[in-house]
Amino acid sequence: MNLLPQRFIFRFGFASQTSTFKGKYPCSIPSHGRRKFSATTLSSATPKSGEELLLVVGGGAAGIYGAIRAKTLAPNLKVVVIEKAKPLSKVKISGGGRCNVTNGHCPDNKILAEQYPRGHKEFKGSFFHTHGPMDTMSWFSDHGVVLKIEEDGRVFPASDSSSTIIDCLMSEAKRSGVLLQTGKVVTSASSTADGKFAIKLEKRSLDYVEHVEADYLLIASGSSKQGYNLATQLGHSILEPVPSLFTFKIDDLKLAELSGVTFPKVKAKLQLEGIQKKIPQLTQVGPMLVTHWGLSGPVVLRLSAWGARYLSSSNYKGTLCVDFTPDLHIEDLKSALTRHKSQFLRQKVLNSYPSELAVVKRFWKYILDREGICGDMLWSSISNNLLISVAALLKDCAFSVKGKGQFKDEFVTAGGVPLSEIYLDTMGSRIHLHLYFAGEVVNVDGITGGFNFQSNMRPDGFVIDILANVKPDTDKADIAVLKDDMLSCS
Repeated sequence: MNLLPQRFIFRFGFASQTSTFKGKYPCSIPSHGRRKFSATTLSSATPKSGEELLLVVGGGAAGIYGAIRAKTLAPNLKVVVIEKAKPLSKVKISGGGRCNVTNGHCPDNKILAEQYPRGHKEFKGSFFHTHGPMDTMSWFSDHGVVLKIEEDGRVFPASDSSSTIIDCLMSEAKRSGVLLQTGKVVTSASSTADGKFAIKLEKRSLDYVEHVEADYLLIASGSSKQGYNLATQLGHSILEPVPSLFTFKIDDLKLAELSGVTFPKVKAKLQLEGIQKKIPQLTQVGPMLVTHWGLSGPVVLRLSAWGARYLSSSNYKGTLCVDFTPDLHIEDLKSALTRHKSQFLRQKVLNSYPSELAVVKRFWKYILDREGICGDMLWSSISNNLLISVAALLKDCAFSVKGKGQFKDEFVTAGGVPLSEIYLDTMGSRIHLHLYFAGEVVNVDGITGGFNFQSNMRPDGFVIDILANVKPDTDKADIAVLKDDMLSCS
């Protein structure tokens, strides 16, 4: 078999229509709307003579989409996905059950790369040239999914239901001929003398072991130990996984009384002991939400992502300094408070405050309480020094972070296979030929806003790398056309 170089890739464009069907499947959608997952034995998926096998570990977004692309571009390749539970279960709960598939406000790849705390340096090159946000949106649109871009750039199905994305992926997997097997776990992988993979599978509930030989292996098992174990068995190292995208627990009982209060725009800075160097990403601007245990919202989630490893090292303890009026200079804020005092001398301070603050009364009371100001006091009794103190607190309100909120399944981890051990153009291993990675098993994670799903939807490099091997009869003219197609998108 003639092999093209590992790092030679090209982009192959295609379009197809969404197929609808009924019945049981590894990948089908029954007419009554409830999904059923049936598994065939791997022996039934054993390649015929001369047919090669791609085994995909993990039935999440990265694994299913990678399998679809592989089977679509290389129809003669046998593609089998092994999933220990229900496929796309994380997709179902992502984005609050709506599934944020990408972000529509990052047309520039350099700007897009900056949304990845792990990966922003490596992705500034051509990483997203072969499959960026517009490609993700086009793919779903071409397969019958109506999308909408919200004000903050997040892209959702117009149905506001993750089921729309799940149905699309499962339908296309069925249509393209991908085989899905559930209830099985890949427990070991090793290389054979002829360069293939010896795979061991076990069933979760039975004393059952199955062995299979695969020509290609795609590990897309998310942040589970399964994928990390397989990677180490095949010679890779693992950067210790730690939580990313989580909320902050705040030690403040009075703040808990404000649960549900939102702030459209704050500027928040995370300070951690032992971190002397200035890290720009540990200061973020955006919406914030008060919860019954602390603080959440996009600004906090972004801070947790950029500070994931620092927070882990500090046992999730630090100080969060919040500017509640980021668009007002402190002198302007002082002036607004002084003007308000002069205009409302006979009013109680709790019942009246400057509109420039753009805060709710409950939070204004919280600020007064922190400054020891009784809400029944009249504005005429508030000294200028107290006004200065209130202004200073609004501009730099410190909260003691005592831990992280619950690490939910829909959130992500930092860590995994180092990017230095992977060819970024193909996502192929630098250690083992025909071994590929996709999704969260790699040390890549994005901030909130659709960026993590986007990084899952980038298998084209590895698919084309496989295609170069399973289709050695591809003539030079075809290769030139496909290569030009990729370069035209760069």
